[in-house]
Amino acid sequence: MALKQQFSQRLEQRLSPQQIQLMKLLQVPTMELDQRIKQELEENPALEEGAEEDEFGDNEDDDLDDDFEDDKEDFDINDYLDDDSRDYKTSVSNKGKDEEDKVIPLSSGRSFQERLTSQLHMLDINDKQFLIADTLIGNLDESGYLNREIEAIVDDLAFSANVSATEAEIEVILMLIQELDPAGVGARNLRECLLIQIERKQDGDITKFTAKKILLDYFEEFTKKHYDKIQSKLEIGDDDLRDAIAEIIKLNPKPGGSMKESSKQMSQIVPDFMITEFEGKLELTLNGRNAPELKVSRVYEQMLRTYSEGGKTSKSDKEALTFVKQKLDGAKWFIDAIRQRQNTLLMTMTAIKNYQREFFLTGDETNMKPMILKDIAEIVSLDISTISRVANSKYVQTNYGVYSLKYFFSESLSTDSGEEVSTREVKKILSEAIIAEEKKKPLTDEKLTTLLKEKGYNIARRTVAKYREQLNIPVARLRKEL
Repeated sequence: MALKQQFSQRLEQRLSPQQIQLMKLLQVPTMELDQRIKQELEENPALEEGAEEDEFGDNEDDDLDDDFEDDKEDFDINDYLDDDSRDYKTSVSNKGKDEEDKVIPLSSGRSFQERLTSQLHMLDINDKQFLIADTLIGNLDESGYLNREIEAIVDDLAFSANVSATEAEIEVILMLIQELDPAGVGARNLRECLLIQIERKQDGDITKFTAKKILLDYFEEFTKKHYDKIQSKLEIGDDDLRDAIAEIIKLNPKPGGSMKESSKQMSQIVPDFMITEFEGKLELTLNGRNAPELKVSRVYEQMLRTYSEGGKTSKSDKEALTFVKQKLDGAKWFIDAIRQRQNTLLMTMTAIKNYQREFFLTGDETNMKPMILKDIAEIVSLDISTISRVANSKYVQTNYGVYSLKYFFSESLSTDSGEEVSTREVKKILSEAIIAEEKKKPLTDEKLTTLLKEKGYNIARRTVAKYREQLNIPVARLRKEL
């Protein structure tokens, strides 16, 4: 196949590096914005904190020497000395338009595997047994379960650690691990995990003995809540069965996760907006951290003026001028991007506030109007993707609590009268009906559908099932209580 060259002309629309970075800044919440600003201040010496000062000196059109005649076409010193100008060149970037900076977070505290390993040192075991135990602990998942076959552990020890061990030896060490804290780690399934925990609680109490019997012989009936079968086979009454099940429910199905949660740092939500109500009027304010005071360094501006006025014949002078230009470019762009972010946030939140006015005045979910991203995008004349980035990880503080912006977006549903209502209203009615139901005879999806239709909501049974799953509510059979 012969190679050939040809000319072609085509029109493309591409985002500039500045537009891409602005989109990334839009989806950054307030807490992360602080870190992003600190990072920019550290990396760019031409950017400083503080309010902008009055312009000093006159902005003169200085000519560069002949060595920089080629640069003059693309570079006007007034672009860097006049803060109001927006016609500046971009800094060099060799990253793709879709490439994101990935930051690897540092973990704090010890993992539950490390805590289990520290407990091994208190056991009377030899080096080989310690190595087997350490390998078993390393194979536990984050919930504390051993999901690998013992035969596979034998192969791992043989090939990776050059240790020959039988399945029986590993079973013995696994039993030792199951005696460590928290109770239930090292189990191979849920049933074994619960049995390990209930075994430690055995103190001659009849209720705990019944609970252990249920887990040993009638675990499948217990998971499916076939309580009648359990009662008939164990020949116990309602009260005895109720107490035994209550004892089982107290057990921890994810023992490894409990240690993980204890070492996890608490996350704090910082609202990006605040909406207050006074005499029927809503007032919106933006968190001050979203509008920091930044300015371009006067030192770097003076440095650029000095370089432009002096003779520049050496390579080092030209490199210094290029460096100063790039840093001033970056500082001016970052300040402008922060201002655009602030304006976009306020525009979007103002539109949401006006759209959901009744909810912000009353705090009642039933007053929430159906609203999708397209509705707000049309009001503020922005793209749907921009609205999505604004709503991502942002929160607003109201008189009735702190809400995620995503909370206010919901689909619509038609009532019998033809009125469009938010699906959140339907979910609230659905949730209240399930809370008030008789637990011995919980409402099925069919009955919930009938109940909603009686209230005027035209809804199918499969839609009720979908809303119930979104509310993390199990099916009627699993909600049954004695």
